Amino acid sequence: MTEPERRPERPVRFETLSGIPIEPLYTPESLRDWSPDEKLGRPGEYPFTRGVYPTMYRGRLWTMRMFAGFGRPEDTNARFKYLLEQGQTGLSTAFDMPALMGYDADHPRARGEVGKEGVSISTLDDFERLFADIPLGDVTTSMTINCTASVALAMYLAVAEKQGVAWDRVGGTMQNDMLKEFVAQKEWICPPEPAVRIVVDMIEFTAKHVPRFNPVSISGYHIREAGATAVQELAFTLADGLGYVEAACARGLDIDSFAPRLSFFFDIHNDFFEEIAKLRAARRLWARFLKERFGAKKPESMRLRTHTQTAGVSATAQQPLNNIARVALQALAAVLGGAQSLHTNSYDETWALPTEEAVTVALRTQQIIAEESGAALTIDPLGGAYYLETLTDQMEAAALEYIRRIDAMGGVIRAIDAGYPQREIADAAYRYQLAEDRGEKVVVGVNKYVMAEERPINYLKIDAAVEREQVERVRRVKAARNTTKVERRLKQLAEACREQRNVMPVLIDAVKDYVSLGEISDVYRQVFGLYREPIIF
Repeated sequence: MTEPERRPERPVRFETLSGIPIEPLYTPESLRDWSPDEKLGRPGEYPFTRGVYPTMYRGRLWTMRMFAGFGRPEDTNARFKYLLEQGQTGLSTAFDMPALMGYDADHPRARGEVGKEGVSISTLDDFERLFADIPLGDVTTSMTINCTASVALAMYLAVAEKQGVAWDRVGGTMQNDMLKEFVAQKEWICPPEPAVRIVVDMIEFTAKHVPRFNPVSISGYHIREAGATAVQELAFTLADGLGYVEAACARGLDIDSFAPRLSFFFDIHNDFFEEIAKLRAARRLWARFLKERFGAKKPESMRLRTHTQTAGVSATAQQPLNNIARVALQALAAVLGGAQSLHTNSYDETWALPTEEAVTVALRTQQIIAEESGAALTIDPLGGAYYLETLTDQMEAAALEYIRRIDAMGGVIRAIDAGYPQREIADAAYRYQLAEDRGEKVVVGVNKYVMAEERPINYLKIDAAVEREQVERVRRVKAARNTTKVERRLKQLAEACREQRNVMPVLIDAVKDYVSLGEISDVYRQVFGLYREPIIF
């Protein structure tokens, strides 16, 4: 029998986006020393490679959690209700830049940004409008907010109380990942140590009083969006998670009392198999760290539950309808990787916040995968594939090497102080951009298959009147408050910060008296000081 004729290979780099070389063919020899019992196990059992729950999507589909937030609280409230009517199964809130940075709508630094990149929030009055007629005991809410996450949680719990919803019925997730802010997103108030201390306050408080709430979503998404490779995203995200666990254990918290409510958030980029392997490797690594390094005994403590979002950085302003195809492939990778929750980006988000039409297409993409593709009919359908299992092992090994370096530096905060993850990400982003500019990494519609003329798309525009209205509203609320109560609450908060007491009980009382997000943030600035980023060359 003659050997078939071999054609020469195409002149491209056969490697993943992280630079892992890809062989022409994977066979049983690729997994010669590989043990399915050790590496795979069963879904819902250690090491959770095949999924965190025994039945996965056969028991319950992932939560379809579309990001929503723009303009006034009433505008976002209407979008929430629209998405729920269209079949969304969980809420997700984007806040505007002033709220993310700790400024009220009436602050001079908020000028021109109110309601532009998310919903404008300054006081409990705004939160009440945001969640009007939405029963917080029946809907889980994710909130993408970090240095002011403690304020948002206090306001959310105050709204639940006003609705008559007991805190033990309140479910949701607060992003609240300050370490990744220092690594990648750069939205901070105070330095890393006090910032992590507030995160631990929230972990401790929710473990005792809000048991269905995830107090932190350890977020690789923004690390990837800043230019990291998939391996770096995996490594630095887990390193951040280990940092929070270490800080909570140092506080005296029992690992099994809080670890089950830690959650994660990963970016899902274009490299289909690498992204699936990343989620599988993440589960396996986290389970081993929690069991071996921290002595966790509950299986729930070792489960890495994750929200995922399609890659905003992969979307293009050129030929924006191409983004629908990118999002569909990325969403399928998230599902095949075993995500618990998924946000699919809208095709128009490189232009502005999504229109109702665009967000509907993004939601329908998830629903088609769930109902028509067959991907949810069996658990971990690609498990055991020679290529995928090899790639999962390679990503695990490469991520472990990064984590070992961070451990040798004294942990993630010391590594951040030294600028290590920031420098690694900057170098990776530079290398990728060079490859794209040279055409070595193809971006359809940008550096290949370019169209000379493109039709403009309709996109969402925020009326300037929104800012004027929000500024006036905040001023009215502040003018109507009991000034003596406000001053007393701010003094109590400052004392709690200085005396190392948990800030959450004080914050909840403060927001009920309509102390604002900006005023609380000013206390953090005064007590803890401002953070200045190290210069990275």
